[in-house]
Amino acid sequence: MTVTKRADDLALYSRVAHRSSSRIIRDYSTSFGMASRLLSGDVRDRVEDIYALVRVADEVVDGAAEQAGLDLDRQRALLDALEAETVAAMLDGYSTNLVVHAFAITARECGIGTDLTAPFFASMRRDLTPVNFTQEELSEYIYGSAEVVGLMCLRVFLSTHNVSASERLRLEEGARRLGSAFQKINFLRDLAVDWAVLGRSYFPGIDPGTLTETQKDALVADIQDDLDAAGATIPDLPANCRRAVAAAHGLFSVLTEKVSATPAALLLTTRVRVSTRTKLAVLARSATPGRFR
Repeated sequence: MTVTKRADDLALYSRVAHRSSSRIIRDYSTSFGMASRLLSGDVRDRVEDIYALVRVADEVVDGAAEQAGLDLDRQRALLDALEAETVAAMLDGYSTNLVVHAFAITARECGIGTDLTAPFFASMRRDLTPVNFTQEELSEYIYGSAEVVGLMCLRVFLSTHNVSASERLRLEEGARRLGSAFQKINFLRDLAVDWAVLGRSYFPGIDPGTLTETQKDALVADIQDDLDAAGATIPDLPANCRRAVAAAHGLFSVLTEKVSATPAALLLTTRVRVSTRTKLAVLARSATPGRFR
């Protein structure tokens, strides 16, 4: 019997790899999963590839690996191995890890390099040593854990669009501010687990165990400044992503409002959530034709 080798093995493998990434965003994140549906097809696929790698890395330091019984040294080794495989796949265009393979294909097609992946993995390692942050350390952590993810997505959004250098810088600032807002509001909504269970304290000069209303209000105001700055750039994003980014911005704006209305003491025992009904309403507003030019 003669076996004929398929000419499209790599294309098939890449499609299967992407499907694994797509499933991850659907199962792990209601908010981002909903917002991503407003992206155009090719852009949505690539953003899902980015999300999947970020999610897998996060599980190494923030959930599944610890529950499987792995100690910190083993978690660190796995994270190092994941980064090494990611870098190699970005060079080779192939990985035996489906999530890494999907990300590498997107990275190669959209110009995502180690200038963005290295800070991300550095911040993931920081979660394995949960000691108090200085302001400089916090800024570095937020850049690596959230802002670079926004920059990765922006490179996807702009991969088929020509923009001036000054406009690119402006959009990059918006992407960073939006990522920063997402991270900071998650710090507040996850305070009960981060502080009480994981022993993490992200806010310099603030004891999460005795968070006051004044301190909470100042943190919320800082988040709102980021949201306002990011929101100002949304109308200038390409049509392939504009409504999806507006939806994500809207969802986290609502979450910020709910955190603001929640007593500081309650944040230590409760994770603030946005109802599915409210999420659908935000998505419907974001998807309205003509809402963003």
